[in-house]
Amino acid sequence: MENVSPQDVGMNHKKLLELDSIVKAQYSDIRGIVVLRKDYIAFEKYYNGFQPLDTLHVASVTKSIISALIGIAIDKGYIKSVDEKVLDFFPEYAFNPADIQKQAITIHHLLTMTAPYPFKAWHEPFARLCRQSDWIKYTLDGLGHGGKIGDFKYSSEGAHLLSAIITRSTGKCAREFANEYLFKPIGMREIQDHEMKGFKVDDLFGNDLKGWVKDPKGNSVGGWGLTLTPVDMARFGLLYLNDGICNNKQIISQKWICESTVLHSEVKFNSTILKYGYLWWLKTDDGVFTYSAIGDGGNIICCIPEKELVIAIAAKWTPKPPRDRWELIKKYILSAIN
Repeated sequence: MENVSPQDVGMNHKKLLELDSIVKAQYSDIRGIVVLRKDYIAFEKYYNGFQPLDTLHVASVTKSIISALIGIAIDKGYIKSVDEKVLDFFPEYAFNPADIQKQAITIHHLLTMTAPYPFKAWHEPFARLCRQSDWIKYTLDGLGHGGKIGDFKYSSEGAHLLSAIITRSTGKCAREFANEYLFKPIGMREIQDHEMKGFKVDDLFGNDLKGWVKDPKGNSVGGWGLTLTPVDMARFGLLYLNDGICNNKQIISQKWICESTVLHSEVKFNSTILKYGYLWWLKTDDGVFTYSAIGDGGNIICCIPEKELVIAIAAKWTPKPPRDRWELIKKYILSAIN
């Protein structure tokens, strides 16, 4: 990826300068923005002392990385299909044969957030999971309870099971598998392990996180825990925009990318219908379709195929809900296209 003048890729330089000004004035949490158009970097800015090689915890953006790794594992034959049963990957796990629903849950249900869990929607007991000595057994114990298959229930636990499935099927933790088959092939840096120091908010989401957090059994955390640079984020989004191809090499199959970015499930949240693919959020606004990897704290990789755009925004996590990123993207980036 090369830096070019915005005008060279059909973008308005003055409008992007306006974006820079508005971020400085109104978005104090944002640390970096990279805008790609037609495979080139049209805008790259860092804020509040943040530098290009600095990394931030991208929270649930990690889930979309896990989705890509599942696709690569299927492409390479480690996993047969999304229809494989979750319990088949954990033969040592003892379950009640009468628990029919638990036995019926597939990889597809985990990818689409349509597996049941014993907590209320949007109220996952995150801290409880983190205090377990065995995250996989804890999650499997609850899997299939608290609802019925097919109903949307957002869960980091399910994404963590997918990480463990990658390990069980490939013999490598998700971090190792990603380094070999995703990160290094697309020019990202190699990611190291990170071990949690405690269970406070800063330990789980703070700026001291480096690499990719692992659970007590060594599984890369599936639902969060990955730290990336804004350019790393943009490279990943560009891979999807380019149908899985980087440097003339097919990293992820086009078939998987198509499957991942079409509607599989949806849920009403307040007055809005949220749409979901395979661990990607889908949106259509004024006829413009986007798919995004979204993480708590305002981190986002937004892909807009029709406009040949990838927008990566990295932000420092704060307890205060972030300002709407789509408003920023629509008003100052989409409108900058000539």
